Amino acid sequence: QVQLVESGGGLVQAGGSLRLSCAASGRTFSMSYMGWFRQAPGKDRRFVAAISWSGGSTYYADSVKGRFTISRDNAKNTVNLQMNSLKPEDTAVYYCAAVVSGSRWWLQDEYDYWGQGTQVTVSS
Repeated sequence: QVQLVESGGGLVQAGGSLRLSCAASGRTFSMSYMGWFRQAPGKDRRFVAAISWSGGSTYYADSVKGRFTISRDNAKNTVNLQMNSLKPEDTAVYYCAAVVSGSRWWLQDEYDYWGQGTQVTVSS
């Protein structure tokens, strides 16, 4: 089992920045990827970014490339999402998730564990 707890959401004006963190506990050695997804009101949950837990390779949705940066701290078992140049359309609940046995980091069905989500609201 892996437990995930997100933090760092909040309200920010357009053009501002926020940093989300996800603390993992439990069988973290078994994780292969960690990712961030988001769900805007009335929309499906969508992929935002992912990182390989061992090698550190990173992957981004086109909508956030150049603005968001995902990083990891293996010693602290945390993954962070630095979000810059935020736009109102970035408003969503952001979820941290972990893959244990798969490699399709872009598919939410591949993820075995999920956090409870943290709200990000960007005002115009």
